Amino acid sequence: MQVSGIIFDETGVVVPGVAVVSKNLRRGVLSESSGIYSVISTPGDTIFFRALGYKRYHTVIPTDYTSRFASVDIRLEFDTIQIEGVNIIPWDTYSEFLKDITQEKPVDPLAENMSENLASIYVALQNEVGLRISPEASYRAVMAQNFNAMTYRGVPSNNLFNPFAWAKFVQGLKTGALFRNHTFERPKEAKVRNKIKNAENK
Repeated sequence: MQVSGIIFDETGVVVPGVAVVSKNLRRGVLSESSGIYSVISTPGDTIFFRALGYKRYHTVIPTDYTSRFASVDIRLEFDTIQIEGVNIIPWDTYSEFLKDITQEKPVDPLAENMSENLASIYVALQNEVGLRISPEASYRAVMAQNFNAMTYRGVPSNNLFNPFAWAKFVQGLKTGALFRNHTFERPKEAKVRNKIKNAENK
């Protein structure tokens, strides 16, 4: 005979993955995601239902049951124990915790040596380049290098093809900025020499 049904919990929610085992036939199935199960059994058989987090449950098929199909819905009870929270700390008392936290700990010689080496590298770079070592400065330097590499491809720039340079040049002509630091002298009048005509006819 075929025994089938739906498995619920105490709140009416279906329970998937429940182990359903026939004692006489020693066969078992798992309930589907919808809570539906179907297992082969015999009259007088005991069917066990087991699921993690729920109490074990069983039902017995009557020995005088003659039908080939049986519909048995199962309602499982929760098997969980609520306990209060526990704080686990490696100190016996709160005063020991404060003492351990506030106590000065020795510095690792290896870590101290690494810090001194990094500091000396920063100082050397500052003295050589003349820039303050910072994330912002590094970002600007990298962006400038990438811009030069993409724009010029290693070739020196030519301002004749630079529209920004031409705009700056035209603006300088309009405002007179190109001639502010230059002095010009008025050109002298050219001397005209008249050709001396030879009165004598050759």
